[in-house]
Amino acid sequence: MTITERFLKYVSFDTMSDDTTNITPSTPGQMVFAKYLKEELIALGLSEVTLDENGYLFATLPSNIDKDVPTVGFIAHLDTSPDMTGKDVSPRIVEKYDGSDIILCNKENIILSPKQFPELLNHKGEDLIVTNGHTLLGADDKAGIAEIVTAMEYLINNPEIKHGKIRVGFNPDEEIGLGAHKFDVEKFGCEWAYTMDGGELGELEFENFNAASAVITIQGRNVHPGYAKNKMINSITIANQLISMFPRHETPEHTDKYEGFYHLVGIEGGVDKTTLTYIIRDHDRKIFEERKQKVTEFVKRLNAELGSGTVDLELKDQYYNMREKIEPMMHIIDLAAEAMKTVGVEPNIKAIRGGTDGAQLSFKGLPCPNIFAGGLNFHGRYEFVPIQNMEKATKVIVELVQRIAKV
Repeated sequence: MTITERFLKYVSFDTMSDDTTNITPSTPGQMVFAKYLKEELIALGLSEVTLDENGYLFATLPSNIDKDVPTVGFIAHLDTSPDMTGKDVSPRIVEKYDGSDIILCNKENIILSPKQFPELLNHKGEDLIVTNGHTLLGADDKAGIAEIVTAMEYLINNPEIKHGKIRVGFNPDEEIGLGAHKFDVEKFGCEWAYTMDGGELGELEFENFNAASAVITIQGRNVHPGYAKNKMINSITIANQLISMFPRHETPEHTDKYEGFYHLVGIEGGVDKTTLTYIIRDHDRKIFEERKQKVTEFVKRLNAELGSGTVDLELKDQYYNMREKIEPMMHIIDLAAEAMKTVGVEPNIKAIRGGTDGAQLSFKGLPCPNIFAGGLNFHGRYEFVPIQNMEKATKVIVELVQRIAKV
């Protein structure tokens, strides 16, 4: 099976995660996909293939050399983003892309255009897998899964390629921040691992945001507006007052690179009660803590003005910057960078403006930087993946395990 055939099969599974179910995996489709993958891994000849009740699938490619070398893992996630449906994905291949607009849905005039997505032009002449404009594609992270499985198949079929013990891990619910929560690091048994969950060709990442969520609940008092003087407390008005306290330009649409932000992701309510949901992000741990403190101060200020208990804050840390766990062993980044160069990929070492399972795994004792999977425009109808990107990611895995075998 080619990597393209494998990927097209994988995206046929509906594995959109759901942060409201409070179960693991959060949706049944993820377990259906995991069971399919389990049988595929067994058929390919991997050993120690296990799938637990929470949807964590592990497998082993045994070492084929006599000396002791580090056991390394490759990890990707089963789920797709809840931001857009992943049901009934209907992909097609645009062969030898010529740089023009790609019509995803002619009837509704949904177009993937280099005018809006100039990165398309970096892939002229390549074969692009695109959506029909009504679903996401699922390259995040089924491209990563396809690359790992294809690399393992290649190593099995080419035993002259020397490598140490390799562990494979596929987990649920990364897109809702829970992928690493029930990941059994001790059972996985690696000295370090790589998530195949990055974007564009060459991405290699060992830094990510520190992250927190802030749920702010404002309790108002609803009274008939004709008799409301000195009685009504309009929670929507207070919410608007609170929103105006946040720095206007420290938002996702005004920041890039290492700049952090406050991001209002939800508003729900009425006069009587309103809830605001924010996410807080920063690469710098000190500034991250200062951002959380600012939110706490905003709430205190409103309660001092309006009365204690009017505004309630639930502030939770979500994950931290894995850089502090990776820096003591930067050779694992060097190995990946050299593997990329060897197969003709220029490494692009950058910070993730987001999170990754690797961040949480790094703090659980499994250092886990992130390598490109090759897709672009994740989480929406304009998602696409060049087939050549997936092929190169597979080559990186094969080259990387050979380098590790020489450590």
